[in-house]
Amino acid sequence: MEALKAQDPAHIGAYTLLARLGAGGMGQVYLGRSPGGRQVALKVIRDEITGHATTLARFRREVETVRAVRSAYTANLIDASLDEAPYWLATEYVEGPTLGGAVADRGPLPARTCRGLFAALAEGLAAVHAQGVTHRDLKPQNVILSSQGPQLIDFGIARSVDQTALTDAGFAAGTPGFTAPEVLTRGEVGPEADVFALGATLAYAATGRPPFGVGEAATVSYRAVHEPVDLTGVEPELAALIEACMAKEPGERPALTEVIERCGVREALVEDPFYSGLVGRGEPAPRTPSAPETPPAPPLQAPDLHQLPTIAPPQAVPGYTPTQMAQPAGRRRRTHWTVAVAAGLVVGVGAAAAFLLLPGEGRTGEVEAKSSPKPGAASAASAQPAATSAAPAKPTRPVATSAAPVKPVEDVGSAVPMYVEATAPSRDFWTADPNSQWGAGDCQLPAEERSEHFQFSVSAADSDDPYTSGKGRIGLRLKYADPKPGESYYVSAAVKPPHEIDPDTGKPAPGGRVSNLSMGYTSKPIDLYQHYRTDPDNDFVYLTYPDDFRDFVNGEERRGAIPVANDPGDWTVLFLHVREPRDYAIISCHGFTAK
Repeated sequence: MEALKAQDPAHIGAYTLLARLGAGGMGQVYLGRSPGGRQVALKVIRDEITGHATTLARFRREVETVRAVRSAYTANLIDASLDEAPYWLATEYVEGPTLGGAVADRGPLPARTCRGLFAALAEGLAAVHAQGVTHRDLKPQNVILSSQGPQLIDFGIARSVDQTALTDAGFAAGTPGFTAPEVLTRGEVGPEADVFALGATLAYAATGRPPFGVGEAATVSYRAVHEPVDLTGVEPELAALIEACMAKEPGERPALTEVIERCGVREALVEDPFYSGLVGRGEPAPRTPSAPETPPAPPLQAPDLHQLPTIAPPQAVPGYTPTQMAQPAGRRRRTHWTVAVAAGLVVGVGAAAAFLLLPGEGRTGEVEAKSSPKPGAASAASAQPAATSAAPAKPTRPVATSAAPVKPVEDVGSAVPMYVEATAPSRDFWTADPNSQWGAGDCQLPAEERSEHFQFSVSAADSDDPYTSGKGRIGLRLKYADPKPGESYYVSAAVKPPHEIDPDTGKPAPGGRVSNLSMGYTSKPIDLYQHYRTDPDNDFVYLTYPDDFRDFVNGEERRGAIPVANDPGDWTVLFLHVREPRDYAIISCHGFTAK
């Protein structure tokens, strides 16, 4: 939960806004108060997409779905405005952490708690299905652990049960790792797919690990289609039920009534001490803001002309031109997991990501930088896992697709972001695949935002070989973007050593190698929209490591980047959508092994 910002309205409809709950590709979600004092969650559609017929149709469908689904495991629709902008909907406000956040904070849930959660969510899904709706995106981030029991949220891609086929070419509904094989391979979405997602969600709760590991969307989805779920360490009977729900063929999965029966619960989930401890970790809702008292204005006096300040030029930062310093930027903040979430509300429809095939991109297994003069560089390329039973020779490297479509920076006259500075410890780590000969690997955490237009490459600076020593070459570009006049989209690369670095020696800190929780060394943000307008061929913008990278602390450059030879091992490369120096989101992650 975040405080309201200067650009936020004070009211939406009849509701007073109290705080920000989250944001996504479709709009902003606020905590609000009704005239009678009831707290609600309001989803407001962004102005710049209100003219999109498809987006509005999806939003209207979301409203109708939330209105139709009445269950103890979902929040009720309270109000909505669908006739004119701004378009919004309001639901009951439910306070509590997400299941994903709770597991990340506390670790795997005990088997007893998992059974209670399993049965409660199965009962909730059954109620949703009874209303003729399939959820289509059940996952740990879409389950709120409230004091009344778990709540299902995000019905943005829900459909009626008779709509079992996808209608958007190139898309698969759901989230990689939690999406059923028949959805990925045949585009069939039915109640059985929700049962698969339920099993995957409980697999995460019981193990603390994504059911099919981490990595890029196509790789994770390939595992979901062809490989068994990882249930190492799970109590045998619970593991057997999860495996049954995650059967590869939908007809082999148990009915929800059977799931509830096999859980064998004998008490309410809210009576479980471990569950109660999780619920108490949510953020309390803020109080209604009161109007501050305005002190009386001092009497007007004629100014002393000798005391008036002079106008000074902007403070210079090495590597930045006056033109760059005058360009605009927007805002985005990384938030903690304990935000209280609006149950039944979408923080970005499509936030569950589909796999979008860009025009003209193939589905080969080779790693290549399309339209790049460095064809051997590791790159983001677009792909959806092929519907085939044979394993590909190499997993496809997809373009970072829209897990949460990004909002472009609007020209509001603010200063351009001239550097990037970490606001919290970074637990993003890339690990090389020991069986790969072409630089493959996985990142520990998923991206915070995705853009279907963003592509990157990482290679040695003087050849097409994988980057292992000396200087490196990192390429950035937006392909098939269509920016509006005045829009900016600033991207910075962060190169992170595997270990904590001693600032005096530029090598791993003495006393043992400690995992690096910093962001590493960052490049100055580049306006890729401006580059796209300037270069009609949309070629890559290239950065050189370590020359173009620095470390900033409290707004000041502390030191330049170290050579990769100073810290052999797996380095992480993060790509950041930057709005302000401390206001950014990770849009993609890669890495390389330094020798």
